[in-house]
Amino acid sequence: MQWIIFMLLLFISSMEMLTQNRWKKQASAGLLENCTGCVLCSEDNGCITCHHRLFLLIWRDGIRQYGMCVHTCPPGYFGVRGLEVNRCTKCRSPSCESCFSRDFCMKCKDKFYLHKGQCFRQCPPSTTVQPGTRECQETCEPGPWSEWSACTHEGRTCGCKWGVETRVREVPGAPREEGAACPALLETRKCRMRKHCPGGEHRTA
Repeated sequence: MQWIIFMLLLFISSMEMLTQNRWKKQASAGLLENCTGCVLCSEDNGCITCHHRLFLLIWRDGIRQYGMCVHTCPPGYFGVRGLEVNRCTKCRSPSCESCFSRDFCMKCKDKFYLHKGQCFRQCPPSTTVQPGTRECQETCEPGPWSEWSACTHEGRTCGCKWGVETRVREVPGAPREEGAACPALLETRKCRMRKHCPGGEHRTA
């Protein structure tokens, strides 16, 4: 009877050791998977430092913090290279999909429009959406047209049958941004010239 009890206890002890070894292997495999690219790794917090070319991405789950080494930072982050560690830093604006720095966005999420590094629900006043993009472009409101100029051809005002006259308009206020969407600021049209110049001189084009 004692021999049977002894064998039963030995069997239970062996099963417990086998279960513990299996759990340790699974934990080690999970830790190794979470520590890909790490130089230092914590079982509780993942990567602490990464290989030189990788970026350390840190995110929070409640009060816990986890680290992972990545080749490129995910949307909403930008990479900052440092002497000791390269980090993925989160864009400040939650509506920014990718940023150049913490406060300068380069691409906004859907339903937002980009203007001067910021994301807006609607394009600000004096701007309009560029065709095919979600970027806001400066617009300009020109002043009235000037009077048509004299009808000329190669600098002459007579001696030809046809010439060209022009008119212009200017944009008042501060200088507009380069590439701003402005309507035409100069127009030309064909005009009839005086074929005979004053004094009876006759010239042909």
